[in-house]
Amino acid sequence: MIEKDDAALYVETINKDRVAFEALYDRYERLIYSFAYKMTNDSALTEEIVQDVFLKLWNGTNVYDEKKGKFSSWLLTITRNKAIDEIRKRKRHTHEEMIDKDALTQQGKTVEEKAEWNEQKQVIQKAVNQLKIDQQQIIDLFYFKGLSQQKIADQCELPLGTVKGRIRMALNHLRKMLDKEGGASHE
Repeated sequence: MIEKDDAALYVETINKDRVAFEALYDRYERLIYSFAYKMTNDSALTEEIVQDVFLKLWNGTNVYDEKKGKFSSWLLTITRNKAIDEIRKRKRHTHEEMIDKDALTQQGKTVEEKAEWNEQKQVIQKAVNQLKIDQQQIIDLFYFKGLSQQKIADQCELPLGTVKGRIRMALNHLRKMLDKEGGASHE
């Protein structure tokens, strides 16, 4: 049986196909949970975020455009935005070291899934490590600590345009490196 790609499953999901929705949920729930937990360090809040992200997916609240990028990147952007909103609502301003994603994903996985997850993690980490130090710092502050571009500019004492440029350049470099390595998504 040929596995459907994310875009096809997305179209079926917004047309209320439960099987397609469950396939996307199974495919991305661990990634979304790990990503949100890394930002919040709060399992209850993370569960709310995951639920909201998939509810938005089911209801078609946000619209995915295949021409603008990978489905997984789009889904992580929704997760990131929701996590930032929740963090701001709860006025959390501490950004403690987050736990390793592997600690969250080990339970209930097959040996093959664990190996695939470790390979993906290594590919992503290798790509991030190949960025210039200033780009690594900006990516960490923006994606994993949830700071706004303006707050990054203030904290790093850089012009806002420089921060935006470094984020854009870093993401372009990451995209090229991950595409070269075969990507880190199910697409």
